[in-house]
Amino acid sequence: MTLSTIVFDISILHIHIHILVLFLETHHLSLSLSFETSTHTLTMKLQKLILSAALVLTFLSTTTQSVRFEIESGRTKCISEDIKTNSMTVGHYSVVNPNEGQPLPESHKLTLRVTSVYGNSHHFADLVQSGQFSFQAVEGGDYLACFFAVDHRPVIKFSVEFDWRSGVAAKDWSTLAKKGSVDAMELELKKLEDTITFIHEEMFYLREREQEMQQLNSKTNSRMALLSFLSLFVCLSVAGLQVWHLKSFFEKKKLI
Repeated sequence: MTLSTIVFDISILHIHIHILVLFLETHHLSLSLSFETSTHTLTMKLQKLILSAALVLTFLSTTTQSVRFEIESGRTKCISEDIKTNSMTVGHYSVVNPNEGQPLPESHKLTLRVTSVYGNSHHFADLVQSGQFSFQAVEGGDYLACFFAVDHRPVIKFSVEFDWRSGVAAKDWSTLAKKGSVDAMELELKKLEDTITFIHEEMFYLREREQEMQQLNSKTNSRMALLSFLSLFVCLSVAGLQVWHLKSFFEKKKLI
């Protein structure tokens, strides 16, 4: 076990202890509500706990990709997202209406195809103005979402809003809260727990990728060394043949 592994495990243990403390403090507050005389003080304490949990969640939350871009008719734009194996991913896209309160023009349509790193198609929508997709990644790597605007003359340009989330950010927490009938604090703790689990798995995933890159670099260096020796051998062989040929030529001409 290396020092970095020990430090990483200690940091994860510290975060779990912090979550446990927040959880115990929350339940302590819920049990003390009937005995406290000042409800205002308890409300302030609970708000501070929720605020602190939200700040920690914001700091630890995985990065989501929500973008707005412009695309010309007849052109294609692609957006990539690095998704880990067995991770859930959700995407929402829509053409931005340039005239609020009026229907979108027929020319403002696009085609979307989402493909994996090996070219497998996971979503396809043709001539739409909005839509969504969701799937579980069976292949790890860079996934591509390619938007193609319908060809139109004269050329027009319109905006597209695209929200692509994966991992913990792809979960629908509002639906979970409604189904489980949990309060805000428990929901924040659930978010923290899932986020920490995701970060823990992501660290191991990055370590695996690092090992793969190190192996690739090692193989590349070995092949380059072999190629260098082979090139040196070829150069020396050619130089020897040239010396032999010149020596034979000069001997025939009786110059030496």
